[in-house]
Amino acid sequence: MDTGSLQQLIDEAYQNNTLLAHSEYRDAICETISLLDKGKIRVAEKSENDWAVNQWVKKAILLYFQIRDVSKMEVGPFEYYDKIPLKRNFDRLQVRVVPPGTARYGSYLAPGVVLMPGYVNIGAYVDSHTMVDTHATVGSCAQIGKRVHIAGAARIGGVLEPPQSRPVIIEDDAFIGSAVSVLEGVIVRREAVLGAGVVLTSSTKIIDVSTNNPIEMTGEIPPRSVVIPGTYPKNFPAGTFQVRCALIIGKRKNSTDKKVSLNDVLRDFNISV
Repeated sequence: MDTGSLQQLIDEAYQNNTLLAHSEYRDAICETISLLDKGKIRVAEKSENDWAVNQWVKKAILLYFQIRDVSKMEVGPFEYYDKIPLKRNFDRLQVRVVPPGTARYGSYLAPGVVLMPGYVNIGAYVDSHTMVDTHATVGSCAQIGKRVHIAGAARIGGVLEPPQSRPVIIEDDAFIGSAVSVLEGVIVRREAVLGAGVVLTSSTKIIDVSTNNPIEMTGEIPPRSVVIPGTYPKNFPAGTFQVRCALIIGKRKNSTDKKVSLNDVLRDFNISV
């Protein structure tokens, strides 16, 4: 079935879930999730202007949960009880997965991806030669570019509802440091470097302090930015307290070899990975 026909059926079922009783609609949902799993469609795609969300694909994921029954799954000595099966056949996909790394069916991992003992959720797209390190999580519908390094204990948040909401997006060649959290549809542009412990939500202040006059923004890290955690004072009825923010302290240098020296970028600014 072509994607136009799938979209029409998904939209109709999302508006009227009594239609889920009909095999035509259930089959459309399952086919959409299969296409997601193979990377043939995506929750969000980059156009000339910017990223666009395919709302109907997110709707299909939500409907998939409705038509699936909870069942027991056994993987070696491990037992799971869930609605969504696990992704399989990593050898054919040319994806390296280190036990107990887990990817849910309906996520896409491109050839060359390395998944350490981390987790990738349904709807996520992880492009080629990206590393998802130990205890790192890639949430529902997150879009991860090529050659990204997501370091240990980093959290890439899931954004599934509402369907029109933008997922978290990490563009090509970005470095996401240890214990970083990128949440609520934040975009990290290409080749940006987030130092350990940075937390980004849609409302987190991002302050560029690399020039004489600070520049404030939210929701997006510009390309090639080097970012560390910071705080700023904010007045409350009980007094003035420090509130978390993210500080852009410089740009990656053209001389940086992004294949081997992302850590050196952080050392140049004397900050932690």
